[in-house]
Amino acid sequence: MSKAGSESPDTLCDPLATFGCQLPWSVPAFAQSSDHVPMADPAFQFDPHVCRAILLGFAHARRVYLYGPHGSGKSTHIEQVAARLNWPCLRINLDGHVSRADLIGRDMLVVRDGRQVTEFVPGLLVWALQRPMALVLDEYDAGRPEVMFVIQRLLEADGRLTLLDQNQVITPHPAFRLFATGNTAGSGDSAGLYAGTQVLNQAQLDRWNVMLELGYPAKEQEARIIHARLPTLEQEQVRGMLELAWLCRQAHEQGELSALLSLRTLLAWGENLVLLEDMAHAFCLSFLNRCDVAERPLVAELYQRCFARELPDVGR
Repeated sequence: MSKAGSESPDTLCDPLATFGCQLPWSVPAFAQSSDHVPMADPAFQFDPHVCRAILLGFAHARRVYLYGPHGSGKSTHIEQVAARLNWPCLRINLDGHVSRADLIGRDMLVVRDGRQVTEFVPGLLVWALQRPMALVLDEYDAGRPEVMFVIQRLLEADGRLTLLDQNQVITPHPAFRLFATGNTAGSGDSAGLYAGTQVLNQAQLDRWNVMLELGYPAKEQEARIIHARLPTLEQEQVRGMLELAWLCRQAHEQGELSALLSLRTLLAWGENLVLLEDMAHAFCLSFLNRCDVAERPLVAELYQRCFARELPDVGR
């Protein structure tokens, strides 16, 4: 921890005043920020339903798994809650390159007193476990099997981690918290939208105390998010963007469109629009160009319906 950090929560947060959700208990927090506390986004719009689940994790050490489509704000919600609580936070993306040694640690050559010696260097999981830290495991349903079985040890009742190579048992810090995010509920991806996701071990899923599906925000909430991030956009522009996003999502649900226009993509579209001052060009750069060529005429038709003008060069 940095010199400004505390080893334990030393104040309380009012969840209604801070997050807009009513809870029968206060939430512990840190009075001062430290190096690993995420930066607060003043424009972020909290969903009280999602905050309630996340705050269960922070206040009562419940293990929380959020799942849903990409760009819906799963990891960002956790980070922004941590930012308001001044709670240090570490995100680990469980892609195919993260190994057991990355999490647990490995023997490495280090220099001690001018001599090279072999020493055990702890991995990120061991490092975080011993600190007041909210650990967020991103892409949880894409983790390698050997990595998932390491994590399963943390999901036991006491959460202690045994380092067999070191004959050592790591007891979690009292302010350690565990979260995970994924695109699926652990049953795989039958639609083929999220390549690399795995069917998760049901015994492991059973050890998560809180599971919540997080979809895209309601249209009115998305509008507030866009206006807060990009206040120079006109209301009519935002209305058309949101209408197109929801039409594209409906087409995706009906199997007519493979790409999904997420909230993240909406914000990228808006940012490009501010820079280019060209709605159609910004849309092509943000979303259309990653759609399948065979599906672009459908997207162009939806765009014309929302903005009463054609997209240029569709299908090229």
